[in-house]
Amino acid sequence: MTRVKMCGITRPQDGIAAAQAGADAIGLVFYARSPRNVGLAQAACIVRALPPFVTTVALFVNPEPEEVEAVLQQVRPDVLQFHGEESPEFCRAFGVPYLKAARVRPQTDLLQFAALYTDAQGFLLDAWNEAAHGGTGERFDWNLIPQNLPKPFILAGGLSPANVRLAVETVRPWAVDVSSGIELSKGIKDAALIAAFMKEVKNAV
Repeated sequence: MTRVKMCGITRPQDGIAAAQAGADAIGLVFYARSPRNVGLAQAACIVRALPPFVTTVALFVNPEPEEVEAVLQQVRPDVLQFHGEESPEFCRAFGVPYLKAARVRPQTDLLQFAALYTDAQGFLLDAWNEAAHGGTGERFDWNLIPQNLPKPFILAGGLSPANVRLAVETVRPWAVDVSSGIELSKGIKDAALIAAFMKEVKNAV
């Protein structure tokens, strides 16, 4: 089955709901300008509440090294996700598996992008937005994804229970990433939408 990451978790109960529904990973946002930003103590509380075998992903946008180190020490995520203009050298500097996000628009050369981040665990493909680094609820043209990307990719951008089955059947990503599509309000997830999203992923053929 296509893997699922539920991002922008801000409450322990939402992380638990995601895990109980069958999500493979949750995302914690460490970016002050995001409405889904979490503090260190808040994030650590969420992680402690999770059952076994749920991957925790810490998301950053152009952070200082000290910010990443503090999260690694106090939250202990499994994977780092860099959503800004971080260099390959920066991403690999922490000795932790990482995902590199690309905001996709027609002029984006994803093969060139992939060639830069050769040691990334995979790539997260999201919609381009001039004002935001993800979490916008916007979808991009899936035809812009090349067939021969050298790493697994995670499809993000405007996914919801209404369209994720189509996304999986059309794009065949390694995983899908959802945030706003399972929310009651920004940062507050809805257990019914979480369950509906997982059901649609499982129903994809």
